[in-house]
This record gives sequence, C-alpha cells and structure tokens, in this order.
Amino acid sequence: MDLVARLVASKLSENLGQQVVVENRSGASGNIGTEFVARAAPDGYTLLVNTIPFVANAFLYSRLPYDPLNDFAPVMLISSSVTLLAVHPSLPARSVRELLALARSRPGELNYASAGPATNPHIAGELFNLLGNVNIVAVHFKGGGPGLVAAISGEVGIAFTNFAETSGFVKAGRLRALGVSGAKRVAAMPEIPTIAEAGVPGYEFTTWHGVLAPRGTPRAVITLLNDRLRKAMAAPDLVKRFEERGLDIIASSPEEFSAQLQSESKKWGRVIKERGMNAE
Repeated sequence: MDLVARLVASKLSENLGQQVVVENRSGASGNIGTEFVARAAPDGYTLLVNTIPFVANAFLYSRLPYDPLNDFAPVMLISSSVTLLAVHPSLPARSVRELLALARSRPGELNYASAGPATNPHIAGELFNLLGNVNIVAVHFKGGGPGLVAAISGEVGIAFTNFAETSGFVKAGRLRALGVSGAKRVAAMPEIPTIAEAGVPGYEFTTWHGVLAPRGTPRAVITLLNDRLRKAMAAPDLVKRFEERGLDIIASSPEEFSAQLQSESKKWGRVIKERGMNAE
C-alpha cells in the first residue's frame, strides 16, 4: 500500500497543483487508518488507499468502527498485482501438486508465513487451504517483510507473497516458486504456472489497490479526483514504474470500483466463514 500510494502521490501532486502527503497509519489489518479516514471531513483532502482487508475485515472482526461499503465513496481502483506461492528449497515439493500431496500426508504440520491476521497473505493462504482441501497452518508475523524473511531463512516452509518482492529471491535460488495466484501467467516469469492450472482449479487471488474518500464527499470532488488520478496513471514514467514492480494499472471509474468492492465482499466473506477465520 505504501509503495502504490507513494508512486501515485508524486504524480497526483503535479496534476492537482497541490502537495499530496502519504501518511502511514498501520495496525489492526488497516483498521486504524481506515477508521481515521472514515471520520475525516468529506472535503476531498483526506483519502484512503487500501486493499482486500478493507472489505474482508467486516467478516473477521466482531465489531468495526466503520462500514466499508457505506461509509466511503469509491474514487478509483488503481491497480492490481498477483501473489507468488513459494517454498523454501528444503521443502520436498517442486510443484503445486506435490505441495498438496505433502500437506495431505502431514495435515497441520506445514506452515506458511502471514503478515498478520486478516492480511493478504493470510487470506491467500486460507483460500489455498479451502480450495486445495488441505490444512497448512498460518504463522503470523508483524508485517510482510518479516514473513518473507522467515520463509527465506526456512523458519517457515511456505509463503504467499507479493510477486515484486519475491521474484528476486526466486531468481537467486533462495526460494522455489510453485505458482502465481492470478488468472494468467506473469510475463516476467512465464515458466511459473498459475496455481489454478498447477493443481488447484478455481484458485485466483489478485491484490487490488484502491482510493476512497469519506462518505458525503461531493460528487464533483470525486469526479475531479478520478480525472486527475486517471491522468497520473497514464503518464509514461508512472506506467513504467508500475510495470517494473509487477503492478497492473486499472484506473477504473468510481462506479466500477464500487461494483468491485461489492463482489470482493461476497467472495472473501465466503472464504472467511468456511475457513473459520478470526482476527481477534
């Protein structure tokens, strides 16, 4: 989120003629920063950049201080990226099917690194458990960085991590990539199959990154912000930066982002309920 926000902020500042400042308010799977924006003045000066936990947290926490679908005005679905399923080289699995077989032979014994309860790696891992009919246990770390380090060191055997952050370690031989989470292979590493084609039919986990404003923000302000963001996302230098980091630009309309949020809420609500996930 920080990377996407900072890439966009620099270009948005140019297009708005005003300085855009990125302020990190992390904690509780994004709930702290999200509540802050929900309570902010609806004037277009305080915005939220968030991802899947924005809708998933409604099913993971017994009480939320905001309603993700009713307390915000969607501005734009900026981009998306895939997750890489990777294992430590010591783990005796060289494909998704081999990992499934290993997990079924050792139920509850294998671990995967999570960036914390209700984070994207946690949700990606539980979707794999659900659709693969296995029980790989989440080990929660204080962020994606520590989780990735744990996988590289062999502290945990499996990781569901951002492609851009992980691909370099795969190329260096410090991790073994088994599959990508999207609907198609990634051009940067086309030899890696999708998780769906490699053994878990129907598996698709795509991280998205969106901008939202507090509920009640005037439509004219939402339209202006969407227009300036669209211009920012079309800038050749920003397009290049996103591509280099494995980020696919979407630059949606507010209506398209709203529909996406509704769809994602239904999808992850099902996974969370069926896996019995809880962040508390």
